[in-house]
Amino acid sequence: MPSYVNRRDVIRGVGAAGIVGLAGCSSNGGGDDTTTGGGDTTQATTTASSARTLKQGVLLPTTGGLADLGVPINNGAILPRILLEGETDFTLDFSEQDTQTDPNAAQSAAQTLRNSGYPAVTGAASSEVTLAVAKNVFIPSGMVGCSPASTSPAITDLQDNGLIYRTPPTDALQGEVLAQVATERLDASTAATLYVNNSYGQLLSQSFATAFRDDGGEILQQVSYPKAQSSYTSRLQQALSDDPGVIVVIGYPESGKQLFRDFYSDFNSDIPILVTDGLRSASLPADVGNDMSNVTGTAPLAAGPGKQYFTEQFTQEFGNEPGVFTSQAFDATAVCLLANAAAGENSGAAIAQEMQAVANPGGQEVTPSTLADGLTMAAEGTEIQYKGASSAVDFDENGDLKAATYEYFGFEAGGGIRTIDQISYTA
Repeated sequence: MPSYVNRRDVIRGVGAAGIVGLAGCSSNGGGDDTTTGGGDTTQATTTASSARTLKQGVLLPTTGGLADLGVPINNGAILPRILLEGETDFTLDFSEQDTQTDPNAAQSAAQTLRNSGYPAVTGAASSEVTLAVAKNVFIPSGMVGCSPASTSPAITDLQDNGLIYRTPPTDALQGEVLAQVATERLDASTAATLYVNNSYGQLLSQSFATAFRDDGGEILQQVSYPKAQSSYTSRLQQALSDDPGVIVVIGYPESGKQLFRDFYSDFNSDIPILVTDGLRSASLPADVGNDMSNVTGTAPLAAGPGKQYFTEQFTQEFGNEPGVFTSQAFDATAVCLLANAAAGENSGAAIAQEMQAVANPGGQEVTPSTLADGLTMAAEGTEIQYKGASSAVDFDENGDLKAATYEYFGFEAGGGIRTIDQISYTA
């Protein structure tokens, strides 16, 4: 997997933009300081702390079941490094690792980051993978993990020593939003769920069911399904057996393609279907071979003050508009870098202590467009508040967001996503 080092070898004046650039990082990511997975560090003596290396890992799925979504999310995660090139006196040392959308492969990749001394990581994406790497690598090794896409409520309850954060909202919120859409917009009084059999699917299904019942609805079936099967006809038949007013499908594009092919081939295509963020793939109608006009869904929406700047820069750099969780990936990386600058060392424990301090209300506002200046201010001890592309990035005591905006979306017949509405929700 690639590692990238942003080197500065010109001297800049003292001020908000920086002090002196240091160059020269080793091939394994070492620079002017050394560390192991969040331990101690030795820094060069400089006139300001901005002339040092910020080490950042990226652990996201560029292959496997989430590859359709994971590649753009990975692009969002590395965009801060690209935009900061030549704009800061910090040396930015990034290493990208592929989770393969698999917990075992992800743990091996996370160990590679740990062994190479990366104290903070943007990742993982799927909740199942994030839980695995958090429990078995990040937390025991004292590394900060900030997921841009993991939404399972199980992450909230991790005994994580303050090391695990995320920039999307928990599905405890999304379940309530789904129930609101089902009852108020689709006028459904009965529902069934069909969910991928992992932490993400199980807990989001339960979150929706609880909220739907609280809104006066009846849950007829909650049906799990395994990933990567050749047919989902029997699971669909079970979920639809009691003629629900709406069916909620929770999963990922790889399995979703076959599931929806089976649905349109064998069942009534007029029943309203709600999907979640994991199935917000613009190519899904073309992959399925149906316009999917009966399918709508909810997903965390980019609604932060830096959204326009992020969208412009992402489109310019990668040649396409950002998708789901791409802005959250940018913000996860940005907060980790700001916390590292404030900590003054490549130490997971020290970075964790600064994550809320650089993001939560209070201090001088930093946005994606002023990230370079924000790094210098953080290093100098100036109180800052990062307001991102996806949201204001206000963390609670569990590392979860306190509030979020959701997109209510539909699919375009020829491929693409259309936004139907925006829904604001607070925990």
